[in-house]
Amino acid sequence: MPTADEVLVGPWPPTAAEVVSVARAGATVRLTDDALKAVLAGRRRVDALAAAETPAYGVSTGFGALATRHIAPELRARLQKSLIRSHAAGAGPEVEREVVRALMLLRLRTLASGHTGVRVETAQALAALLNAGITPVVHEYGSLGCSGDLAPLSHVALALMGEGSVRDAAGTLTTADSALLAAGIRPIDLAAKEGLALINGTDGMLGMLLLACHDLDALLRTADLTASMSVEALLGTDRVFAADLQRLRPHPGQAAAAANMRALLADSSIIASHRGPDCTRVQDAYSLRCAPQVAGAARDTLSHAVTVAERELASVIDNPVVLDDGRVESNGHFHGAPVGYVLDFLAIAVADVASISERRTDRMLDVARSHGLPAFLADDPGVDSGHMIAQYTQAAVVSELKRLAAPASVDSIPSSAMQEDHVSMGWSAARKLRRAVDGLTTVLAVELLTASRALELRAPLRPAPATAAAVAVVRERVAGPGPDRYLAPEIAAAAELVADGTVLSAVEAVAPLS
Repeated sequence: MPTADEVLVGPWPPTAAEVVSVARAGATVRLTDDALKAVLAGRRRVDALAAAETPAYGVSTGFGALATRHIAPELRARLQKSLIRSHAAGAGPEVEREVVRALMLLRLRTLASGHTGVRVETAQALAALLNAGITPVVHEYGSLGCSGDLAPLSHVALALMGEGSVRDAAGTLTTADSALLAAGIRPIDLAAKEGLALINGTDGMLGMLLLACHDLDALLRTADLTASMSVEALLGTDRVFAADLQRLRPHPGQAAAAANMRALLADSSIIASHRGPDCTRVQDAYSLRCAPQVAGAARDTLSHAVTVAERELASVIDNPVVLDDGRVESNGHFHGAPVGYVLDFLAIAVADVASISERRTDRMLDVARSHGLPAFLADDPGVDSGHMIAQYTQAAVVSELKRLAAPASVDSIPSSAMQEDHVSMGWSAARKLRRAVDGLTTVLAVELLTASRALELRAPLRPAPATAAAVAVVRERVAGPGPDRYLAPEIAAAAELVADGTVLSAVEAVAPLS
């Protein structure tokens, strides 16, 4: 039986949670007996094809625009090595360890399907690399998201050959041959088709999509929290979040966001303090009143992205692919359009959730719109600037997120002498989404920090139990209202509380969210 720290890799797709576990938590992997049988059967078909006189793409021919060149049997091992060496052509900064581990697991899963034709020992070597904590150095640039993530996966395949650079389990930069030797892993001498099978997949962009979906699931609940805190702090109403009102527009994400806000604001003495006939305000600003509509639309976008990710997880991405009846057929499954589109779609949603958060923060700081709060929440406005420049930082991030929302997937550029004349740019879409997720984390952290101070300045009125729990967690790391202090570490501390789920866990212990 697998342990909590082990993921079984079979001919079936892994779950998103298993991918995150291997990528981030260092879970080990184990190929199942079914996987080994499937790999062996697929290899027999490729061996038979390699012995045949009929040319087969990637087995007895060149690649891409060079596919018309027939490769003699004595040159085919060199063909596979040359493919990997030439395609390991990435440039720019190193890609994060979690991304590389995710793409390694996803490529291993495709190998385990038996539809790629690799040998058992090649699949086992990739599993061993993961289990030893060895992470090949993969670079920011090199993938066009069509013919798969060629350059990133080639750097992984290069390490399996005992070439190139890697990070060992301790994170130390070293050579692949020395790392494999230390781990007791024998370098792979690639056989027919294996080089192609190791690199022709959407694994990098899919891995980043799965990690982003995991993070956004928590960030969107956090956005409901910070919005609720701002509604309280700005003496807004919770009546607009009522279930019967929300049912008039039955988007599921909106319903979930509104339900969360009702739970978060339940039993708030601040909200109760201005419910009576003396309150002359007819309705709140859009950034408060429309919070469920915006966060809800983002939730529905995320739901669509998860559906696409699950389909891609269930896919076998290789070219050519080994079919159950023994045929080996060329195809276009490696085209990253399905993944690239939703990566871009999520970046749009992230930018808008951040934008409305920044508008709420600015409202709390403006004495003309904050309904009695001191200017910029400063201790002594004029002498102190309070959170004035925290909002500048927030605004700068939001502006960057708008730029990151420009789609990469419409920017096809031809390659390989026009053989590969339309590409997805899905890898690029994934890279910018990762930056966008980090940006949203910072924006929500500033709103959390600002709203916490504003709620305390409403004393002796008390916030709701759930939002009070968020303030209490923030106060464990950041001091309360007072004269100006060095603010950057406080923003960083709040961002950490958001990113690691600490604040969300404390709140959900009081009011479970959906």
